[in-house]
Amino acid sequence: MDAQGRPLVIVSNRGPVSFRRADDGALVARRGGGGLVSGLAPLVADSGVVWIASALSEDDRAAAAEGSVQAEGFRLEFVLHDPDVLRMAYDVVGNAVLWFVHHGLFELARRPRFDRGFREAWAAFVTYNRSFADAVVAGAPADAVVLVQDYHLSLMAPMVVDRRPDLSLVHFAHTPFGGPELLNVLPDPYRRELLEGLAANAACGFHTDRWRRRFVASCEEFGVPAPPTFASSLAPDPEDLAGVADGPAAAEWRERFAQRFAGLQVIVRVDRIELSKNILRGFWAYEELLERWPEYRGTVCFMASVYPSREGLAEYLAYRQEIEHLVERINQRFGTATWTPIVLETADDFPRSVALLGRYDVLLVNPVSDGMNLVAKEGPLVNRHDGVLVLSTETGAWEELREVALGVHPCDVSATAEALAEALSLSAAERRARADRLVAAAGARTPRHWLHDQLAAVTSR
Repeated sequence: MDAQGRPLVIVSNRGPVSFRRADDGALVARRGGGGLVSGLAPLVADSGVVWIASALSEDDRAAAAEGSVQAEGFRLEFVLHDPDVLRMAYDVVGNAVLWFVHHGLFELARRPRFDRGFREAWAAFVTYNRSFADAVVAGAPADAVVLVQDYHLSLMAPMVVDRRPDLSLVHFAHTPFGGPELLNVLPDPYRRELLEGLAANAACGFHTDRWRRRFVASCEEFGVPAPPTFASSLAPDPEDLAGVADGPAAAEWRERFAQRFAGLQVIVRVDRIELSKNILRGFWAYEELLERWPEYRGTVCFMASVYPSREGLAEYLAYRQEIEHLVERINQRFGTATWTPIVLETADDFPRSVALLGRYDVLLVNPVSDGMNLVAKEGPLVNRHDGVLVLSTETGAWEELREVALGVHPCDVSATAEALAEALSLSAAERRARADRLVAAAGARTPRHWLHDQLAAVTSR
């Protein structure tokens, strides 16, 4: 594939494939997960694109030892990191600081703490970005367009353009952007290096104009000339989703759900157990729903398909435990011998999640902040029950779905309970009309639109 006649390179921490050992010891490639891979990989497979990514497992490293890897239609160039460098760069700086900054998650009375240990971690973050830059400099074809994906690679651009001025780099952020007030948490040297790293790209893209404006405002506030910017929302791949929804694994789950939820209305959430996803407030809102509208006791079930994330961080382990304790308390308070108010599933099973999205009467998506949130779009595309979407106004998806979803402020538990009650009480005709509009809005864009917008951000040379 080319970009206006130019070769294309994609750079991300997690690649389009990962490797595992088969029973006979052979290395076997399998397609990776996540919204980026599921959205982008089908568009560029078998096109000659170069994809540069981290070797994240021992099996990946073994495959990388053989040089360029050809698998699943990709030429994959693995970047090898020292394990300690990868841990500090990805977990300490990326996940524990930059993710918290961009999503506004810090409780400032205690964190963040920029001490000598963080200086070491930031140096590892610089090394991590330089390793990717070296791979791009060595592996990118002449005059290529390089699509750099997400905030982990915010420092890479100046390390590339100084040595390969023939390349045009486009950085796309899949998170919100923190804006001046949130970025002010970072001491000036780190904040400036972050902004200057992003500004060295030919263009920077964001899921919504809101996040784009925050980036430009941050550059203005801290004296860094902003690069050209654009907004482009990522969407699910409808064909990929339909393939999973129509597959045998999802069909088996649908049959189980049909039996389990017979005669019940079902509220659903599908999420990682991630602080920004706001899972606790969703359950508190459901508890308030049962308190204020007792007619829903025994007639509604809340099914949460949530799976662990970042369990190397103490905050995430504690968050999971708090979720589990809250669910147990609500079930003990309201449950009966024949009715369980909340069903909590914590194993990662994609076909089950897709089948569950097909079954919901109400889909709750209430993050504190989210760059996009593909679940808000995936749900309507596979739902078979004229389901209603209750959506946080702090998601990127809200910009596109605001006319067809019930909006809630993520911190307003009472308003969320009221939105759940409204969604459950809609007539069949109202649900059908709303669902039709929701499907149209959620399916208005595809990953191809998003890829095109990134390529269009670079003018042909």
